[in-house]
Amino acid sequence: MPKVMSAEEAVRTYIHDGATVAFGGFVGAMVPEEVNKTIQELYLSSCSPKGLTAIYAAGQGDSGERGLNHLGEEGLLSRIIGGHWGLVPRLQKLAMENKAAAYNYPQGVLSQLFRDIAAGKPGLITHVGLKTFVDPALEGGMLNDKAREAGPLVERIEIGGETRLLYKALPIDVAVIRATYADTQGNCTFQREGVSAETLAIAQAAKNSGGRVIVQVEDVVEYGALDTRLVRLPGIYVDAIVAAAPENHMQTFGTGYNPAYCGEVRVPVSSLKPLALDQRKVVARRAAMELLPNAITNLGIGMPEGVAAVAAEEGLQGMVLTTEAGTIGGIPAGGKDFGVTINPDCILDQPYQFDFYDGGGLDVAFLGLAQADEKGNINVSKFGPKIAGCGGFINITQNAKKVVYCGTFTAGGLKIDVADGELKLLQEGRDKKFLKDVEQVTFSGEYAVEKGQPVLYITERAVFELTPEGVELKEIAPGIDLQKDVLDQMDFAPIVRDVKPMDSRIFQAGPMGLAQ
Repeated sequence: MPKVMSAEEAVRTYIHDGATVAFGGFVGAMVPEEVNKTIQELYLSSCSPKGLTAIYAAGQGDSGERGLNHLGEEGLLSRIIGGHWGLVPRLQKLAMENKAAAYNYPQGVLSQLFRDIAAGKPGLITHVGLKTFVDPALEGGMLNDKAREAGPLVERIEIGGETRLLYKALPIDVAVIRATYADTQGNCTFQREGVSAETLAIAQAAKNSGGRVIVQVEDVVEYGALDTRLVRLPGIYVDAIVAAAPENHMQTFGTGYNPAYCGEVRVPVSSLKPLALDQRKVVARRAAMELLPNAITNLGIGMPEGVAAVAAEEGLQGMVLTTEAGTIGGIPAGGKDFGVTINPDCILDQPYQFDFYDGGGLDVAFLGLAQADEKGNINVSKFGPKIAGCGGFINITQNAKKVVYCGTFTAGGLKIDVADGELKLLQEGRDKKFLKDVEQVTFSGEYAVEKGQPVLYITERAVFELTPEGVELKEIAPGIDLQKDVLDQMDFAPIVRDVKPMDSRIFQAGPMGLAQ
């Protein structure tokens, strides 16, 4: 029978020096904040636990101190295996300073790997990651010298004449996860959570590895008090139950509790504020023109989030928005609420969402555009010493039927004015995004061309398409000079043959009439 205990007692009892610990959560949702915080406090006061391996699928953090940032103390971690690094700058620092062996693998791969560890399999065999930086033929997902000394955790194999990647299983000593309520026998519900993440898979992986499971909850109730239909995590997996303080058990890092995030209520989408008419909205409007009726759609973090706002403002009906966190339907939230959704129709466990994505279930995906090169490759994972990580980007972009990249044409100080159907550049960005070669291959243009996958690159002033001959310029904004504002701001020459103007409605105030 599991024990109800404090976070300090749970950490001291079950997380020992050198343990491999799997952490659940997605950005700021479903994050066991009180347990994470307690690990840090105990290490600082007693130098234990230390030398841990931390493994997690999604980035759990707020770009500051919360989430897995609590683990960013030198000596606390000896190895970090993560899907996304952008929200955990304190872990980034350990990796950049070579203080812990650091690895980056696709978020979907890691969420599914927990399932395969639970099932006693040698690892996960998949095409996801081929010809990207996680492929051993490129970088093997290793981020620093300590990782390169230890070697990759993925290898190329041949099955039935096809090349695949084998991501190797490793035993999980401790699972640190979260739920809403637990009864005194450890049965847990998730009804006030905006995602379920890979909580069940992590618990099973730890239990079948001979490890322990710590669950942080909002409250503990008597056995028999919970509706069996709401129980998502059975007590047979649970060793310790930690009732958290409310400030350490927020629904997300941005919101204490919003009943529309977990399906308790539905709110009118007309209550959502339209975006201001700036470069973000210009890109989102052009991208929204690629939405299809009844299309199953994914929106990435950052600029693509604006597509949902434009769709709501335009009253677009029929398409189904999804997130890799597991939500189906509704309007995905942004910022520190990213991953949860307003008015979701369904909330799946993350590994199952990636099963659907990896098999080609997505009709179209909208992702961020940080760097692109003449081969159509995209980098969103590494910029100089900064490690952003791939997150679910590789799973999504390699498998969606169509991919649309969204971003400004240049970065760093770009200022524009939008009026009367035209775009005016007030100040050019300092940094070019269209480069001869990207710093790291998070998306392989070569792989996309081989598959015949349609790929668009949408910016505030130009739209490009990937073709077998290379990247082709298809549209430029009214008011933009082709040579000065587009070609001179690129480090490679795109194909230019039949360039059309972008729709002038994009650059006018008021709804565009997309629904019509």
